[in-house]
Amino acid sequence: METALSTPHNIQICEVTCDSFRIGWDMTPEDTAKATHFFIDLSRKEGGDPNRFKHRDVPTKLVAKAVPLPMAVRGHWFLSPRTEYCVAVQTAVRQADGEYLVSDWSQVVEFCTGDYAMDHLKQLLGKAKGSAGRLLRFSVFYRNQHPDYFQYVRTECGGLMRPAMKDNSGSHGSPINSKLQGVFLSCNTEFDTGLPPNDSPYGPLRFQIPAGNLLNPNTNLYFADFYCMYTAYHYVVLVLAPAGSEGDNFCHTSLPLLDLTANPFLTYIPSQRQEEESLFCHASDVILEVLYTEPIHLEQGSVVKISGHHQMSQTTANAKKDPSCKVCNISVGR
Repeated sequence: METALSTPHNIQICEVTCDSFRIGWDMTPEDTAKATHFFIDLSRKEGGDPNRFKHRDVPTKLVAKAVPLPMAVRGHWFLSPRTEYCVAVQTAVRQADGEYLVSDWSQVVEFCTGDYAMDHLKQLLGKAKGSAGRLLRFSVFYRNQHPDYFQYVRTECGGLMRPAMKDNSGSHGSPINSKLQGVFLSCNTEFDTGLPPNDSPYGPLRFQIPAGNLLNPNTNLYFADFYCMYTAYHYVVLVLAPAGSEGDNFCHTSLPLLDLTANPFLTYIPSQRQEEESLFCHASDVILEVLYTEPIHLEQGSVVKISGHHQMSQTTANAKKDPSCKVCNISVGR
């Protein structure tokens, strides 16, 4: 009669990415020699008892042939980026009658998947390029807010709009979520006027600043996200970071760098003659969200009242990306 297998112990998770990980554990030499299969069970850490595993004699979500440890686990569960998971393992010996002799479950180990890697962001960038549309001219970046916001900036911040931490809205795997601070700005214009829209869901006052103050050869432009929120229109998140700044250093290793003069989203074409003005353009078929990584002083621009509707809309903070959209999702999670 086959002797019982010992319980796997000292579970180790390593080389974690947004959609894969490697797992290893300790076994006795006897078990290592005779194990034919590994059973791995994994669940999201979402409240309740994390150890929601099956009975010890029922094969689990992943049955893998025994291989040298640590073993790579990729693509079996369509893992989501930046998500906490619980995992436990069994070792098993397949017997002549096809049944398995299995060990007890190991202890439960928790780990969190990573952000999108550069290759994943380049896939997302490729999808975003297909939705950008033609380029339209613009002249100012702007930020719509309630009067209380600008009063606070003047009285409590010395006139500086200070960077705030990016929330978790958009793609779950975007490296800037909860990691990069900035001031969000818009630059989209109306087709018929070439000016910012009069209506705003964020407030009746608008800070606007000449585009060249922020978009110029001393600033680097990065692609950060492409998403929708169960709507027909899509958002592209870009980061503007002054060269050599802390924000620029973060983006340099985490985000795809865009050519300021040749990209489908936001461009700067310097003037060729002294009497000519530089040309600034934005994509027409997506909503651009531009995160500028440094403080902006109100004196660099002006605050004006807008004439359209400005009823406050429901907040989009931490709003989740539509995981079923075929336009803005890639295969490594949502």
